[in-house]
Amino acid sequence: MATFIPQEYLRAAPWKNGGGSTTEIAISPPGAGFDDFDWRISLATITASGPFSSFPGIDRSLMLVDGDSVQLTLDGTRKVTLNAAQPMLWFPGEAAVEAQVKGPTTDFNVMTRRDRCRHQLEKITAPGKLVRRSAATLLFVAGEGHVLVRASDQQFALARHDALLLDADDAQEWRLDALQRTAVFRVDLFI
Repeated sequence: MATFIPQEYLRAAPWKNGGGSTTEIAISPPGAGFDDFDWRISLATITASGPFSSFPGIDRSLMLVDGDSVQLTLDGTRKVTLNAAQPMLWFPGEAAVEAQVKGPTTDFNVMTRRDRCRHQLEKITAPGKLVRRSAATLLFVAGEGHVLVRASDQQFALARHDALLLDADDAQEWRLDALQRTAVFRVDLFI
């Protein structure tokens, strides 16, 4: 059964290393912590430059939601700037990552334990059609505007920063309706 996750129900908590805050959107299994999740999807707020938490055995994807940019240095050598032109990055959780920010940013964060599952993150646009391709799919409204997500027997109205988690029992085809073009992040979780 699809699970609607309104933004106003989400609560921020400190990062694993205490260097920022994270707002958990969804996790599996339910109630898991930083050390025993199979997958975790969250918003990360970076207000100051510094290191990311280490997550050995985890594959991570980040996508910029708010803010100008964040520069990331991976393992002391590879520099990547997340901004409007290059909004996404994939990296292993055990990499040493340092963030440099000029102002606060909010990043959409997907983590999967690589020996249990994998994920695919992409930015799509509403209005449009969604054809499922995994056991679980999470939709997150990143842009301004509202999105009506509907299948034959269900519909959900999502506002900015709301999410919808679709599981294996949900319809395979969904319609995403919007009055204006709206950015939606799609996460496919292969378990």
